[in-house]
Amino acid sequence: MSSGLDPQLFGGGDISVRIMDLSGGNGSDPVEEVRGFLSIEHANAFARRYVRDSVERCRAPGLNAKAVLDSWFAFGEDAEVVGASENAWVSGSELKGFAEMPVRDSEERNWRILDPRRDEDAEDEA
Repeated sequence: MSSGLDPQLFGGGDISVRIMDLSGGNGSDPVEEVRGFLSIEHANAFARRYVRDSVERCRAPGLNAKAVLDSWFAFGEDAEVVGASENAWVSGSELKGFAEMPVRDSEERNWRILDPRRDEDAEDEA
């Protein structure tokens, strides 16, 4: 990251987020593993928004909460925070609520703004 901060300073050095394809297209292996988070909170917020966005992409007009969940488990993507032990955000804790209540604020699903790879891309362009 361009900030020059040591990720270890804030407890984020060994933290990553694994993106899992629930459709099984990648088997049990993650689709990708995102690294470079500055803190546990940063990784948790990224993972939460990533899953929230995935649930919303699986929502179709007229679907009830169960149908949204069924669609997400068949076609969605889960995010798993690795390296934060008991402090890691887990999708299961909020998944039902995500399915029951469509997102009202688009910022809730804006994981891109929190993506540490975004800063790497900006460095490459400079």
